[in-house]
Order: sequence, then C-alpha cells, then structure tokens
Amino acid sequence: MESYKSFDPTEHGLSSNFRCKVPQEELLKLLESLGHGDHREGSIGIGLDSCVLPTRHDGISIVQTTDFFYPLVNDPYYQGKIAAANVLSDLYAMGVTECDNMLMLLGISSQMTLQERRISTKLVMEGFRDACLQAGTSVNGGQTVLNPWYIIGGVASSVCSRDEYIMPENAKVGDVLVLTKPLGTQIAVNAHQWLEEPSQWEKIEQVISKEDVIKAYLTAMFSMARLNRNGAKLMHKYGAHAATDVTGFGILGHANNLVQNQKESVSFIIKSLPIIAKMAEVAKACKINFKLLEGFSAETSGGLFICLPPEQAAKYCEEIQQLDKHQAWIIGEVIAGNHKATISPDVQIIEVDYY
Repeated sequence: MESYKSFDPTEHGLSSNFRCKVPQEELLKLLESLGHGDHREGSIGIGLDSCVLPTRHDGISIVQTTDFFYPLVNDPYYQGKIAAANVLSDLYAMGVTECDNMLMLLGISSQMTLQERRISTKLVMEGFRDACLQAGTSVNGGQTVLNPWYIIGGVASSVCSRDEYIMPENAKVGDVLVLTKPLGTQIAVNAHQWLEEPSQWEKIEQVISKEDVIKAYLTAMFSMARLNRNGAKLMHKYGAHAATDVTGFGILGHANNLVQNQKESVSFIIKSLPIIAKMAEVAKACKINFKLLEGFSAETSGGLFICLPPEQAAKYCEEIQQLDKHQAWIIGEVIAGNHKATISPDVQIIEVDYY
C-alpha cells in the first residue's frame, strides 16, 4: 500500500468525530431519456459520458462534461482529488487526454460550523486543484454556494480536433472488454463507516478484520483519486473502438449504455469482475443489496471500460500497469447480438489486492 498519513481532524482544530460527508440517502436515478439536443453529424448529446458539439469552426468540436456528488471519504483533500478525477474521467472515456479548462462546483454545508467550513473547504479545493494540475489543466472559475449538504464537482471542457477523441460507437465482433480499475469502492467506503456503527459491524466482522477494512477503504480512496489519463492515451495507441467509465450505474449499467450506442449489432459479455479483496464477501454479509455481483453497485471515479481489438488488449494492459503501477484486466468479449450487455452466469471473481 502506498504511504499515506490518515487525515486527523484534530490537527486542524476540528473535533475528533468530524466527518467530511453526510449520511447517504438513496438518490433518484439520473434521467437517461432526455434525448439528444444536437443532431449535427459527429455530435453526442445527453446519455453518454461527454457531449461532443461541433463548433462553427471546421473540424473543431467542444467536448464537455459535468458531474458532482456528496463526499465519500473522511479526508477533505482526497475528496477534492476524487471529485476532479471523477469529472475528468468522462473526457478520458472519450479518449480526450487534454482538458482546456475546469470549473469547480462547490456546495458548502450550512450544517458545519464556521471553522469546519473554512478548514474542510480549503482542503477540498487544494485537492481538486492538485488533481487538475496533475492532469495538465487548471481551475479557472466555477460556483460556490452555501447548501444544507456538502457537494463537490465540476465542469471539464476540451476543444478538440476530430482525431483527439474516440466516438463510443465502433465496437466490433471479436473485440475484448478491458477494465482499468477494480470494483467495490462503494462497499469499501461503507464498511469503513460501519467501524463506528456496531449494529452494522456485527454483520460483517466474521468475514473481514478491522485492519482489512481500513486497507480496503484506502485502496478505494487511492483508486478513486487516480486519473484515467494514461488509460485514455493508450486508447489511441492501441486502437480502442469504444469506451465508457464505470461510475454511478455500476459496470453493467454503463456497459448497457455503451452497447446500445454501437453502430454494429453487437452484445457484451462480462466474464470476470475484478473486485477489491473481500468486498464481495462484505457485500453478501452486510445484508444490503448493493448488487455488486449483478453489476449495478455504484462506483465513483471508476475505471475505463474499453472495447479493444483482441490482438492489442494484452499490450494495453501491460503498458497501463507500467505507467500507473496498477493492473488492468481483460474481463469479457464483444459478440454478435442485439445491443445487450450481460454478466456470464459463471462469472469469475478476481480478488484485487489492497494497494
């Protein structure tokens, strides 16, 4: 596991039980059927990762995305990094590697004390800024409001020529499916929260130790904060035909969105699920229906889900491991079909070691 000093709120003058998050409530599903607002050739509107809008300048498009969510982790600095990585990931899923501008969206919780707001907001903004600098971009505006719930997100924009992005529509029969980050981040974050909730901890203590809960939580945090930029660069090098990133709808939800956008009559079969170690057991033991093995457990700032030519996929995985120092997996295949994504009945669970 990489070196990390746990965030200690007392070092910043906050109470020991301070949490940079609020109790999670079930969110309404995002509307997916609003249709396309732009019908020009080469455009993408609502429904996939980013909108691609041709400009009045020949051959130049704007690729743009926005996202925001409630805090997930206790460390405000890392929460800022995760938020920026999550927004940028939608560009990366289109093969766009350069972000020309980032706006920050920040709802500062009115339920916090003045001191908590000042300290946590400063750290969130620093984490967001540092992730943007790592991505080769900067924050040049945004909006900050006082809000009952803490919310963090942004808007990422890139001005692109046609060869700088990959339309998510050209999957071929025979392609293989690659995933660049492990699943199970939601379960890892919740399990860490349950360390302070005896009624929930009792349900999972037979399948995981407290030490492993902390390791899984840090693995999830570092994974969510890691940029998908190298993965996007390699999509061009190895001839990716389509891609998305795995976030709130879970791997199968996003796979279905992607497969329905393909020009050819294809289907996706997911044969392996790389999951942070012990999170599948925790998901089963906790008696909460996360639908992890069914493919619908929400992820935040998850990996790229890519359709690659079969002769290129292993090379892609080898090089991304060299660059990111973390593994990618071939998890399935593209077959002739009717635009459906499924998980194989005998799916293999890959236990991914803690960072």
